Amino acid sequence: MIKEQHEVSVLGAPQNPAPVMSTVVQVQADTVVPDHIVWSLFNTLFFNTCCLGFVAFAFSVKSRDRKMVGDVIGARSYASTAKCLNIWGVVLGIFMTIGLIVLLVFVLPAVVMHNTGL
Repeated sequence: MIKEQHEVSVLGAPQNPAPVMSTVVQVQADTVVPDHIVWSLFNTLFFNTCCLGFVAFAFSVKSRDRKMVGDVIGARSYASTAKCLNIWGVVLGIFMTIGLIVLLVFVLPAVVMHNTGL
């Protein structure tokens, strides 16, 4: 017999026949509202297409301010706008990067060959 089973069998049944009472404590968890401030800062530094990263950063800061005050609805609204601006900033930044690479790979060699007379 395992030691734990032996201890339980030695102790026997509960001594108090009264029903077991339990207490449930409900803790209000703070509503988590992502403010996307890191993503906005990244877009501001690297993909600042049409200043979308900077505007998204401003909305992220507003969202964080609303969250600190306790205005969850306002924080969600500003965070949603910041998220949308961040998505557009990344998409346009990637398109512009791909366009620049295409321009450098295909157009620049043609211009150089034309100017050198080859």
